[in-house]
Amino acid sequence: MQTNQPETFFFTSENLAEAKRIIAKYPAGKQASAILPLLDLAQRQNRNWLPRAAIAYVADFLEIPAIKAFEVASFYTMFNLDPVGKYLIQLCRTTPCWLAGGEAVATACEVRLGIKAGETTPDGVFTLKEVECLGACVNAPVMQINDDYYEDLTPDSVVKIIDALAHGEKPTAGSQTGRCGSCACGKGKEGLC
Repeated sequence: MQTNQPETFFFTSENLAEAKRIIAKYPAGKQASAILPLLDLAQRQNRNWLPRAAIAYVADFLEIPAIKAFEVASFYTMFNLDPVGKYLIQLCRTTPCWLAGGEAVATACEVRLGIKAGETTPDGVFTLKEVECLGACVNAPVMQINDDYYEDLTPDSVVKIIDALAHGEKPTAGSQTGRCGSCACGKGKEGLC
């Protein structure tokens, strides 16, 4: 965890209302089960990372020991315990993506951004991370940027995606080859690529 941590964290009034709405979905005595959505809410409020104060705040909010919240936050890769860029690029590095050209995609990202995996660009706009399976193996290689998946990637397509984001544009998520969902390619049927 980063050493430069804020001392306090509180939900905004809007997020406090959302947290109460989330907790209301759980049966009496089971509100601690809301740990994942509340940590996510805190992370989104704090520019996509969870400082220690936010984790402790969520634990206190749920009336659970702080160590339980820290265990959850440190276990799941969806939680960032250090600041990340405006765009968090997560590259799948497991076998299906590697076999489909993921190494070249990773290299293209590193070259275009001028950083290695685990680093953030000096302007704070992009963070590049390697992650385990993103669960879209049939559309490999795959990357996730913030909440969006980009699939069927090539070195050229990732550079276009990064450039679009750098220019304030929203690139189209999903398959970059026009594949419909996770349908097989080249079968000649309506809706398939």
